[in-house]
Amino acid sequence: MAKVKVKQTGSGLRRPKDQRATLLGLGLKRMHQVVELEDTPSVRGMINKISHMVTVID
Repeated sequence: MAKVKVKQTGSGLRRPKDQRATLLGLGLKRMHQVVELEDTPSVRGMINKISHMVTVID
């Protein structure tokens, strides 16, 4: 299955709890961390929800 790389570019500090939980759900714990995830609709939805805090790397 296809993979997508996601990099955290924004801090989770002073964000709503649901946005912080989405970051943790994607496996992102610190700034500039990169994770590789399966490219599924649920992961894409999580990325869209916090698109102002993450960058998709290809």
